[in-house]
Amino acid sequence: MYEETLSKLQVELVKLQEWIKFKKLKVVVVFEGRDAAGKGGTIKRITESLSPRVTRVAALPAPTDREQSQWYFQRYVQHLPAGGEMVLFDRSWYNRAGVERVMGFCTEDDYREFLRTCPEFERMLVRSGIILIKYWFSVSNEEQERRFQKRIFHPEKHWKLSPMDLESRARWVDYSRAKDAMFAHTDIKQAPWYVVDGDDKKRARLNVITHLLNMIDYEDLTPEPIVLPPRQDEHGYVRPPISDQTFIPEVY
Repeated sequence: MYEETLSKLQVELVKLQEWIKFKKLKVVVVFEGRDAAGKGGTIKRITESLSPRVTRVAALPAPTDREQSQWYFQRYVQHLPAGGEMVLFDRSWYNRAGVERVMGFCTEDDYREFLRTCPEFERMLVRSGIILIKYWFSVSNEEQERRFQKRIFHPEKHWKLSPMDLESRARWVDYSRAKDAMFAHTDIKQAPWYVVDGDDKKRARLNVITHLLNMIDYEDLTPEPIVLPPRQDEHGYVRPPISDQTFIPEVY
């Protein structure tokens, strides 16, 4: 059921992508929320059937010293889409309202200025023609702990468990307060927050993709059936000896 439904939705995502390209739309999708709430898995399912030339993921590392001296939104602006592109922000400028606020990585003045400026910044994006969609992934205390424990005991998932993730676990209530304050200031009419129940990861993925598809009125631009042309005749072409090439070892 899940795989079949996901496959159908991914076909629709391809149609949406072609419409974005054809109409030169500029789409920004922000993914925020609790650690281990399912943001990354959802982004992966959205992008795995799409062209990286049209749909990009922006997952920025910690700011450099130079970036810390810039206008706060500056390093995010350079990742905004041009016409015909969609950018998925795997965490975004809302770092200031979340991890930076809770962990003390910004001053109180910086934080207050962000809460004042962010709604105006987003209204400006929308006025410029950007379609801005914001998702907040919520997960219960019990489910987050289960997922963290799974990451601890699975070597291929260790990279998903950072020191900041562990701190977010220890400071659950602080992050809850920060999220409430963030929503109070930035859940605006022009760019509202859409909350995702992330306890069931598969349902969350299907629900987000369905919602995203419904947020943009697109048409099916699927081309007529493609017919492959005949292969070119060799016309005396002689390939060099295959022994002249270096192949990788066939271990499997």
